[in-house]
Amino acid sequence: MGTPNNNQSKGLFAAMTSGLSMFSNAMHRSVNGLLGYEGVEVVNPEGGKDDAAEEAQKGRWKQEDRDSYWKMMHKYIGSDVTSMVTLPVLIFEPMTMLQKMAELMEYSYLLDQADECEDPYLRMAYATSWAISVYYAFQRTWKPFNPILGETYEMTNHGGITFISEQVSHHPPMSAGHAENEHFTYDITSKLKTKFLGNSLDVYPVGRTRVTLKRDGVVLDLVPPLTKVNNLIFGRTWVDSPGEMILTNLTTGDKVVLYFQPCGWFGAGRYEVDGYVYNAAEEPKILMTGKWNESLSYQPCDLEGEPLAGSELKEIWHLADVPENDKFQYTYFAHKINSFDTAPRKLLASDSRLRPDRLALEKGDLSKSGSEKSSLEERQRAEKREREAGGHKFTPRWFDMTDEVAPTPWGDLEVYRYNGKYSQHRGVVDSSDNIEQVDVKSIEFNPWQFGKQSAE
Repeated sequence: MGTPNNNQSKGLFAAMTSGLSMFSNAMHRSVNGLLGYEGVEVVNPEGGKDDAAEEAQKGRWKQEDRDSYWKMMHKYIGSDVTSMVTLPVLIFEPMTMLQKMAELMEYSYLLDQADECEDPYLRMAYATSWAISVYYAFQRTWKPFNPILGETYEMTNHGGITFISEQVSHHPPMSAGHAENEHFTYDITSKLKTKFLGNSLDVYPVGRTRVTLKRDGVVLDLVPPLTKVNNLIFGRTWVDSPGEMILTNLTTGDKVVLYFQPCGWFGAGRYEVDGYVYNAAEEPKILMTGKWNESLSYQPCDLEGEPLAGSELKEIWHLADVPENDKFQYTYFAHKINSFDTAPRKLLASDSRLRPDRLALEKGDLSKSGSEKSSLEERQRAEKREREAGGHKFTPRWFDMTDEVAPTPWGDLEVYRYNGKYSQHRGVVDSSDNIEQVDVKSIEFNPWQFGKQSAE
């Protein structure tokens, strides 16, 4: 774990220059003409440039499946494949994007600590550590299921938090989420955007994340780096997130800029993250350093970004214990998110836990998962046809579309706002003694709102 080197101005470390050089070398280790396929780029994060051909033969794909999938996919190079391609369940994990949004709540105690913190700069360090903590989960190489329009995920039994997320748009795919406890509120609108590059995929987090700390009403805005998924078809799939994460205190103007080092040859720089907490005058106040898959530490610094004399580096976040050899690289919290044992009372029928394709994959039945996935997608198309024929417009239940369009580094975003109705719904359910107790596993998945698809 190294201390940022402030040889350049205001947090642009000398380490960045060397890191970018290694990144350039690593990302351009192409295997042109590999097995007759042009444009294939294979990157081994643990090796050098000479072993890419050997690496290409590894991974989860069987040879015949890999060949077939490449023939189907190569025509999409350079395109956003977010909703263009039907993907095989072989590459999926038994979780949806709505559930993955909830994984940001695993280390929510860091936001509690940020709310309680008197020091404005240490408060930013706590909040940034919370934002970093989810990247261990984000490095999983399995793809979550795309939510069905109207699908939801709810969680009410973690750290006093109430969490609700909903798929608010199908084209483009957009999700909205809200979480709240006594210390903070968390609001996100997310629109996935991708660029398929052949054997890799750039994922652009077009979204707006806002956290409000309740004690002082401080509002924080988070802009994460893009994610690059390497070796999609040839080689062992792995994930990297090179670039800057920026957390801004919209109330005071304080800011955190953390730089995710790109992976170089033989894994050099992989997982490393360094940066500073700045005040509104853009003066460094606290340096932060660590690895996003292990821990993060902080230390007060001077105006040159150097550690203050007599101060010491202190750990602020550490990865919790994780299961060994887990099939889907899940944490204990990820298993908790999927479990019916943690489902709230009177679970919504639109909840991701109830998806039949997700359940089949969780049980290891890929054939059934694939057929259930196809059935759900066809029902979604049928609902759209019925809705449009009747002149109806889909309206989310728990979020309202606003007139606000927020700029992001990767494009504009239509913003959805939590409407408070879920809190009312949950309050009625939790306070009632007359709610019939049912086996949640017996509830049929039903996100549909229109026509023959709806059970209502």
